[in-house]
Parts: sequence; structure tokens; C-alpha cells
Amino acid sequence: MSILSVEIAGGPYALAAGPDSTMWVTLVHSGALARVSADGTVETFGVAPGSKPSIITAGPDGALWFTRNGDDRISRITADGVLDDVELPSGSGPFGIVAGPGRALWFTATNSGVIGRVDLDGTVTEVAHPGGMPSMITTGPDGALWFTLNEANAIGRLEPSGALTVREVPTRRGGPVGIAATHDDAIWFTEILADKIGRIPTDEAIQELDLPGKPHAVVADPSGGVWVSLWGASQVARITADGEVSTVDLIPGGEPHGLAVQRDGNGATALWVAMEAGYLWRLPVG
Repeated sequence: MSILSVEIAGGPYALAAGPDSTMWVTLVHSGALARVSADGTVETFGVAPGSKPSIITAGPDGALWFTRNGDDRISRITADGVLDDVELPSGSGPFGIVAGPGRALWFTATNSGVIGRVDLDGTVTEVAHPGGMPSMITTGPDGALWFTLNEANAIGRLEPSGALTVREVPTRRGGPVGIAATHDDAIWFTEILADKIGRIPTDEAIQELDLPGKPHAVVADPSGGVWVSLWGASQVARITADGEVSTVDLIPGGEPHGLAVQRDGNGATALWVAMEAGYLWRLPVG
């Protein structure tokens, strides 16, 4: 597998691997999605002007689900481009989304401060109201939903029953954004305002590591540790479970945001990076 660089207009933002070995990317500025094949062929699907497609995830039904931060909707798109919408209350500002317990999609609403779920039939339930600008969300190794609270400078944990726990980030005004569960039964999160990454063994204290470059998104590496996008440095960083850091330079001024790890049919592993300045890179990593 070789390095692949694809130019995509419209503000590539977040990524999710599709069931057909393609990579899907949200185009936050143009109100569209793009599907990218292994050879770099791009197919674009319009959503709606001003819809601001944000975070995207693979659903339990084989479709892709994504938030629309600009017009308060969550959408579902099939591999062949059939689109359906679920409308949320006006002003919600949906952002993070992940497949989670109950074969449901769980989401954050940055403006209303809600953590909610969408069942596959489109039923929406507001499960918790932590406030604090909830941002990205992940399913933890303990079966709970973990999410960043950007303005509250905290990490939330929500059980499917609705029980909520909030932990304050040690560094003041850290601005937590990205979050991911890893194979070592831990939660990792980024602090974009403090240039740090944090790690929470699910039943232990928060650990922090300096990581200059405005870390934004984080994704688990199947071989251990995590990959992080460094928005301010136009780099990606790999951090091992022992805290060792190595970086890879991207296009200067690329504004990297979303990350996804994908394995091909031969077992090779690649890291995909969405850069808001108009690029998508695939880097072989294992």
C-alpha cells in the first residue's frame, strides 16, 4: 500500500470507513459527503446548503450516519447514496455521533448541551443534559458512552440507563474535543487549547501528556496507542501506550481534523487524514 493524496473541495472534516472498503468524508463547507475508493476515485453526494455535515460513523445497519451541525439534523446514507434525515429540535447543534449500546446511534448536541440516542427507526431520545458544550463521543470498553465537554473542561461518562458521571480535566481551560476508546481499556482525549492529550484508564485517574500543535481528533491504532491530528502544526502524531511520540508532516496549512484507521483485504493498515484545506491523505502504518 502506498501513500495516497486526494484533493477534495468543500472542507473535508471527518471520516468513517464504509462497508464496501471505501472511505466516507464529510464536507463541512459545501454541505456534502464524498466517498473515496482505494484508488482515490471520488464520488460526491449533496446533502443541503448550510447543513454543515460534521462527524460521521458506521451504523449497525450497514449505513453511514452523520450529524448536520448547520441545520439540526442527523442523517443516514446507504452505500449507494440513498439519504434519510432525522430532525432534531431547532438550535440543537448536533456534532459528535457514534454507534453504541442498544444498536442505536448516540450523539452530542453542542448548543443544547444534550446527549441523545437515535434508534434505527428514527426515534430520538434525549438521555442526559450535561451542558458544557458536549463535543465528540465514543463507546467505551465498559459499555458506557464517553464524551468531551469542551466549555466545561471535563469528560463525561453516560451509562445507557442515563446515569451520568463528569470528571474535570486537570489542566484548566484545556478545551477537550476529540475522544476515542482504545484496546488497552482506556479512553484517550485531546485538549486543543492546552496542547495536551489525556488518557483515562476507565476506573483510574486522568493522565496527561504535552503534545504541541493543537491536537484535535484521536483514533485508536490497532497495534496499540493512538493517532492524533495536530491541527495547528499540520501533522499527525502517533503516541504509544508508553507515551512515546512520533510525528508525520502533512501539507503545510492543511488543517488536519478527522482520522480513521482502515485495514484492506490483505491485512495492511492505513491511516486516513481529512484536511479542511481540501485534502485527504492515506498513510500506510502497518
